[in-house]
Amino acid sequence: MAPQHLDSELKLLKDNVLELMFLVKNQLEKGQKALHDFDEELAHEIMANEKRVDSLELTIDRDCENLLALHNPVAVDLRFVMAAFKINSDLERIGDHANSIAKYIADFGRKIDEDTLKTMRLDEMYSTANKMVSNVFNAFITEDTDLARKVFRLDETLNKINREVSGSTAELIEADVSQTHNYLYLFSIVRKLERVGDLTKNIAEELIFYIEAKVLKHKKMKSKNNNGNEESGNSTV
Repeated sequence: MAPQHLDSELKLLKDNVLELMFLVKNQLEKGQKALHDFDEELAHEIMANEKRVDSLELTIDRDCENLLALHNPVAVDLRFVMAAFKINSDLERIGDHANSIAKYIADFGRKIDEDTLKTMRLDEMYSTANKMVSNVFNAFITEDTDLARKVFRLDETLNKINREVSGSTAELIEADVSQTHNYLYLFSIVRKLERVGDLTKNIAEELIFYIEAKVLKHKKMKSKNNNGNEESGNSTV
């Protein structure tokens, strides 16, 4: 059993990772609304919140390093710290993409018409990416690896849309060359959302690595306890 001070440090680390997940999740959800409604104020709010994302990422980074250096965790505790370290990096990069998209929205200059949004499948991309991030957020809270695994199929959906939108973008440009700059902006958003999917899939893989190792450890401990009880019972017969 981990020492009490190690347990408290691990709990703090988990709470900080959850806070960063929640913040990044909100950044992405706000981005979808800002794009659909052309809400420049919301886009600027996302950009302002990027400082909070960066600050929390640095805090988690430091916490992981301190845990490794000062407490020398082993087994499932070590797996959690290593998973948290990698998840932290992926979350920060998702936050970067959300921030970059917000900048695109602020620079766009006008509301995007519904037909273009539909052709570029931006709402579909955003909704899928948001669902993926929500899945890993809830999977982390509930330690549900089945929920984490749902991310893999959603990532395939994002990849498929990304490939198809590449052709649609070329067709839009051919139909109206004067809008080339704007269409390329929108396609950049598609590519960033596809990358968000890749990063979220990485997080799901780390969660599965940590959670299933933890469950396996608990099963082994339960088995040992049961065996010990049986041996104790046999010795009294």
